[in-house]
This record gives sequence, structure tokens and C-alpha cells, in this order.
Amino acid sequence: MNSIASVSDFHRLLSLPQPKHPMVSVINLSESIFLEDEIWKGFVNKFYCIALKRDATGKIRYGQQYYDYDKGVLSFTAPNQVQYLDLQNVHCGAGYLLIFHEDFLLNHPLATRIGEFGFFSYAVNEALHLSEHEEDDLIDILLKIDRECAHIDRHTQEIVLAQIELLLNYSKRFYERQFITRKNSNHQLLAKFEEVLNDYFENNKYAQDGLLTVQSVANLMNLSPHYLSDMLRFLTGQNTQQHIHEKLIAKAKEKLSTTQLSVSQIAYELGFEHPQSFSTLFKKKTQTTPVEFREKFK
Repeated sequence: MNSIASVSDFHRLLSLPQPKHPMVSVINLSESIFLEDEIWKGFVNKFYCIALKRDATGKIRYGQQYYDYDKGVLSFTAPNQVQYLDLQNVHCGAGYLLIFHEDFLLNHPLATRIGEFGFFSYAVNEALHLSEHEEDDLIDILLKIDRECAHIDRHTQEIVLAQIELLLNYSKRFYERQFITRKNSNHQLLAKFEEVLNDYFENNKYAQDGLLTVQSVANLMNLSPHYLSDMLRFLTGQNTQQHIHEKLIAKAKEKLSTTQLSVSQIAYELGFEHPQSFSTLFKKKTQTTPVEFREKFK
């Protein structure tokens, strides 16, 4: 797999002059022209990318699926994610790209905190939509970062990362606002989620497909795992894994109380490879073992 290892390499591939700073750059999309290069057919890069775009068109593959690049206004990609770009149908439009190398975070608290911003793993079609005022707030931050990149001294990293963290915190607020403003749509997703779980457990699909996972549920709903979990947490207070466990324990209780199947048989039927894993989860969620729970019904 081809790799874009540096900010300078990315500038070259977008027909841009060398960046002001070797580790971070704010790119004006209207000044960018993608070079014809085999690398776009499959690549990973070593930097985070935040795209604030207008009138951009084309398709990008991020992970396992293609998404329309022009859906949404703000999108996020993380380092080491496989991407594919269809140059035949790309138009950059207007807007900005903020890119910063993963090493730029070293020895800074944001290096550990950035994992809390789940939208870096959101699929492109789950992008953040902004109001005009929200967009202006983020552009102000991007322009401050761009100006700071011209002053490389011992304060630069701290100042730039403070601005990046501010941008990420704003984005977190805007995503929560989007969950509210798209309440009807999100409640439809919640209904779809319940339908997927009920279908899986009521039709005994675990016997054939194995233990239900966050990734498999997300795939069935054409969402990324982080977006699904964030949406569920916002609407219900619980993430995807917690919902799956609730359904799993409910099904286990039903089997323990209404059948003569052994604990091991129930574990295998629910998709567990090892009965001990089932017993451990059951006790964690109910404060009692499967055997103790069954004893209540004798």
C-alpha cells in the first residue's frame, strides 16, 4: 500500500508549494490541483485531516465503502486509514484542509485526548453539517493556525495545538447540535437499530453468524461504529455495545429460565466460542452466575 509520509509530500500531490511548517498545514482547496498519480488508487497517510469544504465533488473510499465527497461540510480522517480517490470525478471546490502529522502531537496532552474525538473514524457520508456562523467560527481558527505556521519557534506547537483542540471541541459541540436538529432522522436510526437487534436475536441468527458485534451492527446499518455509538449514547445514554449486551443477557435469561439447555449449550447458541466468556459477562451484568440465576426458577 502506498504511503503519503509527510505534509510536504501531500502538498506536492496537490500541486502546492512547500508548506510553511513541516508538520502542519492549512490548505486552501481552491488553490489545489490533484496530480495524476497512481498513489490515489490506494494510499494511507501519516496525518490527521479535517476538511471544511464547499462545492467539492467526487468520490473517496475511506475504509471499505465509497462515499460521495460532496456530502456534508466538515469531515475528519485519521492516520493510517486506507483511502482511495477517483481522480476522474474530483473537483476540489472551495474550502480548507487542515492536516497535521501524528508526530506533531508527541509530548502534548492532545496526543492522548484525540482518541476521545470519535468523529475521526466517522465515514465521510456521516460528515458534520454547519450553519453559516459555525462555519465562520471554524474558518477563524483555521486562519489563526495558518498565520501561526509562519512563526516556527518553541511556542509554535503549543499555540497551534491549542487552536486544533479548540476546533475539535467546537466540532464536538456541533455534532451534538446535529444530533438534536436531526432528531427525527436519528430516531429513525434508533428504530432501525432496534429492528436489527430484534431480528438477530428473535430469529436465532447468532447460531449461524456468531456473536453480534458493534462492527456487524454498524455494517448492517451502513454506519461507522463510532457514529452509531455516539448517536445511541446521545439518544439513550448507552453505546452500541451496552445495547447489544442488554439484548444478549435478556435472551440468556429467557433460555436459562425456560429451557433445560446447559450453560455451555446456551453460551454456544448465543455465539460465544467459550462458555466461560458467557458466564463472566452474565455475572458482570447481573451480579449472579447463570447457574445461580437458573436456581431461582426451580
